[in-house]
This record gives sequence, structure tokens and C-alpha cells, in this order.
Amino acid sequence: MAPRAGFVTGGCWCFDRNKTIPFWPGEDQSVSVQSVLTRGGGSACNFAIAMRRLDPAIPIETIGLVGNDEEGRFLIAECDRHRIDRSRLHATDAARTHLTDAFCSERSGRRTHFFEAGTSDLLAPAHFDFTATTGRFLHLGLPGIHRLMDARNGGDANGWVSVLRAARAAGLRTNLELVTIDADRLASLARPCLSLLDTLVVNDYEIGALAGIDTVAGGVTDIAACLHAARVIMELGAMSVLAVHYTMGGFALSRDGALAQQGSVAIPPELVAGANGAGDAFAAGFLRVLHDDGPLDEALALGHATAAASLRHIGTTDAIETRAECLALAERWGWR
Repeated sequence: MAPRAGFVTGGCWCFDRNKTIPFWPGEDQSVSVQSVLTRGGGSACNFAIAMRRLDPAIPIETIGLVGNDEEGRFLIAECDRHRIDRSRLHATDAARTHLTDAFCSERSGRRTHFFEAGTSDLLAPAHFDFTATTGRFLHLGLPGIHRLMDARNGGDANGWVSVLRAARAAGLRTNLELVTIDADRLASLARPCLSLLDTLVVNDYEIGALAGIDTVAGGVTDIAACLHAARVIMELGAMSVLAVHYTMGGFALSRDGALAQQGSVAIPPELVAGANGAGDAFAAGFLRVLHDDGPLDEALALGHATAAASLRHIGTTDAIETRAECLALAERWGWR
């Protein structure tokens, strides 16, 4: 049997309406939308396309659910355009495709998401069939915005646990992507998954939510608190590697206690169009190196380089280039 290679992305496929606004208004106030860009979105979509841009040759499959509608057909066409195996990207008449309005503030560079779950609420463990996959890694997300997957499934705490167990039984290495939701809800959904993960790549807020530790105060990352939280979660899970990223940098822990740290890329502020998809981009770069059993410092560097490249466009993946080109941009701009 040939060795496994490539990635299977599973979970959230949505249709993004990326909207640029000059600043985020207060309640009862108004602000003009300056531009609208429609793209594919969601963790399964963003990671798959980011990985294809990084590496045009690596095998990529996906599993998800879209509607039999214009937006669903758009997402299917995106798979074909990026040569992603969509044989298990299911379409249904039972709901419309998941829609997201992603507002990006020019003033802060931050993004805020409003979504209509649609087909995401109907995605279930039964949609995930790993019998024919040849991939090496499963990248799965997003707990908290998928009604059936978030619910108990037989004897499992939720459908995410069921899917991760099936993936591991099929020989896949597993990674779970999270979304910034209420901390208690995030922890209740993701903690039962920890014993079934080979890797976990999260941001500063998410690692704190998982551990029940305050890691961000007033928009400022407490790196020491993040490291403490990461060590707590490493003890609770089966991960061989846990990575945490934040605006100024990131670190990665291995099961044997090794720690790698890396500042983020000092991209010129005038080149930043928006942070939408930057976390997906970091995960793609980081896991591309781990796919080949590369060292943690190289994984962090490519993660940061990929995220920095993505910041140049309001779309989640439009500005990502090849692995070599992303690293060249990082060297040109320098490291924090």
C-alpha cells in the first residue's frame, strides 16, 4: 500500500460576503460599506485553497455539505478551480448554503462575522466517509456553529468526537480548528475531542478558553498565560504538537516538552487589507511542514509567512502564494 499523503479538510464550507467598512460603529450608529467581495469561506474551504496555493502538487480532498443553490454551485466550482477532490462535498435541497457576512474594519484591521448556518446545521457524522481516502491529515472544523455535529452522537459527547475517532481508525492524523465563540461553549465542545487529536493549532483566545485561563486582556496577549494554558491542554490531550499563534508571534510545544517560538512577520501596515482567514493561513503553513515531519521552528516560520501574505487581501486566500514565495516575502519584510 502506498504511504498516505496530503490533506482531507472536513466541516465548514460557507459563502462569504467580505465587506470593507471604514470603522466598526457603535450600536444604533451607521457606517457605509465601501466594497463587497464574494468568496468561499469556512475552515474546510479556506484551508484547502490555502494549501493548494502553498503547494500546487499536494493531494487535497474535502468533506462537507452545501445547498443546491447558486452559492453551493459557486463553492463546488471553487473546488474544481483549485483541483480539490470534492467527491464527498455533498449537496442538499434541505437547506440553503451557509452564508457569512465578514465585515473588515479599515481602521483596526479586525474582522467580525455574522452568519446564517443553513447547511452547516445539517452536517452530520454520517457525511464523513474515510474508507477511500489516501490523505495523511484530517483538518476538521468548526465546533460551535454546526447544530448536529455539536449535539451528542450515540455514546459520544458530540459528532466531532465521532468523526475524529473514525478518522483515526482509518489511519489519518487529526487536527481540529476552532472558532472564536463563548469560552465556556468552546471548551464544552472541544475538550472531549482532545484525546483524539494528533495536533492542535489555535489562537491566543482559544487556548485560554480551552484551559479556563485568561490569556487576552484589553486586546493584548499574555504570552506567559498562553504558554501555561497550552501546557494544561497538552496534559489533557493526546496531541504530539500544540501550536498557539497571536498577532506578534507564536509558539509550538511537543509532547516531549520541546518549545519553539517565533515572532510574526513585520508586514508593512499599509499592505494590510484585512485579517479574515489569517488563522486558516497560519494553520495551512504550519501543517504543511508537519506533513513532512519537519521541525517546529520551520513550521512556525511558514505558518507566520503564510498568514502575513494572506493579510494583503480582504479575501481569505487570494494573496497566499507558494511556500517559497511566502517565505521570501517574510524575509523581505523581516520578523518581529
